[in-house]
Amino acid sequence: MSNSSAPFQLRQAALPVYLPTLLFTAGEAAFIPIVPVIAQNVGANLATAGLVAGMLTLGIVIGDIPSGWIIARIGERMAMLWSTLIALIGGGLALAATNPFILGLGIFFIGLATSAFALARHAFLTTFVPFEYRARALSTLGGMFRAGAVMGPFLSAAVLAVTHTPLAAFWIMVIFTLGTGAVLLFMPDPEKTFGRAERMRDSTGHQVTSGELEVEQETIGLFSTIKKNWRVLARLGGASALVMALRSGRTVIFPLWAVSIGIKDSDTALIIGLATAIDFLLFFSSGQIMDKWGRLASIVPSMMVMSSALFVLSVSHDVSTNVFWFVATAFLFAVGNGIGSGILLTLASDLADKRNPAPFLGAWRFITDSGAALAPMGIAAITAALSLALASAITGVAGLVGVIMMLIYVPRFLPRNK
Repeated sequence: MSNSSAPFQLRQAALPVYLPTLLFTAGEAAFIPIVPVIAQNVGANLATAGLVAGMLTLGIVIGDIPSGWIIARIGERMAMLWSTLIALIGGGLALAATNPFILGLGIFFIGLATSAFALARHAFLTTFVPFEYRARALSTLGGMFRAGAVMGPFLSAAVLAVTHTPLAAFWIMVIFTLGTGAVLLFMPDPEKTFGRAERMRDSTGHQVTSGELEVEQETIGLFSTIKKNWRVLARLGGASALVMALRSGRTVIFPLWAVSIGIKDSDTALIIGLATAIDFLLFFSSGQIMDKWGRLASIVPSMMVMSSALFVLSVSHDVSTNVFWFVATAFLFAVGNGIGSGILLTLASDLADKRNPAPFLGAWRFITDSGAALAPMGIAAITAALSLALASAITGVAGLVGVIMMLIYVPRFLPRNK
C-alpha cells in the first residue's frame, strides 16, 4: 500500500491498470476463436488443432509457478512490460508459423505472458490501492477483463469479414499488445500518482512492496502448500479444477466444432463474441445469488447448464440444423458460465487462512489452472481416438462429476456457520 496523504480516487488506476487490462485481454480474445482455423491452415488435423489451442492454458499454468518470484524481483510495472514483450514474441511466432508446432509455441508464449501480466496487475492494485477501496478496484478490474473478452471476438469478426485472412486475428493481438506496452511505458511514475509505496523485506531480505510480497508468497513454497492443504485441494480444489476444465473446454470445443461444420471464421468470432457478451451481462447476478442463497446455489446450476450445453452440442453435429444448435448451445453455455462468475475466487477466499491467505490462494490457482490446461489435451486426445462429439460429451460428464463433488464437499468444508 502507498503512503500518499492525498485522497485516493478510483480513476487513478485507469491508466496503469484498467486500460492495459482492457487492451491486453481484447487482443488475446481476438485470436482464441480462430486458432483452429489457423492451425488447419498450417497442416493440423482437428485433434492437433485442439492441442494447439490448448497451449494458451498450458502456458498460463506453467507461468503460475515463477511469476510471483519474478514480480517481487523486478516490480509490478516492469513485470507487465516484460509480459507484453513475451506476448509480442508469441504473436510473432504465430504469424510466422509454417507448422502446428511453431504456432503452438507462439500461443504457449502468450499464455506465459498472460499469467505474469495477471499476477502483476493484481500486485499493483494491492500495493497502491488503499484497503477500503480494494474490493471496488478489483471488481472494476474484473469488469475490464470481461469487457476485453467481449471486445476481442467482435473486432476479430469485423476484421476477418473484410480481410478474409484468419491471421488478421493475430495482427489484432499484436497491435493491442503494442498499445498495452506503450501505455505502460509512457505512463507517469506510479509513485508520483499514488504516493510512495511502503516497502518491507521478504524472507530472503529483498525489499518488496506489499503487492510484490503477496504474489511472491503465492508462488514461493507452492508445492509445500499443496501438500499441507492436500485434503481440501484434492476435494474442493479438484471439483473447482473440473469447473475450469469446462470453461477451458469451451474455448477449444466450440471453435473446433465451428470448423468441423463449416462455419466461416468471421461468423465463428461473431457468435463467440455474442456468447461472451451474454456471459458479461450475467456476471453481476452470480454474486447476488451466492450472497443470498449460498455458494452451491450458484455453482451447481452453473455447472449443470454448461454440461447440458455440451451434451446437446455432442448430438447435433450431423443434423441439418447443426448451425442453429451450435449458436444455441454456445449461448446456453454462456448463461451457465455467467451465473457462476467469481465462484472459484469466492470459494478460495472462503477457505484461505485469513491471517495469511496468499500461499493457499496461489496453490488454489495452480490447481484450478491445471484443470484448465489439461482439458484441451484431453479433448484433443479423445478427438483423435474417437470423435469431437464424444470429446464434447465426455467433457460434459466431467462437469457432472464436478457437481457431485461440490454437493459433497462444499457443506463439509464450508458449513453455514463458518
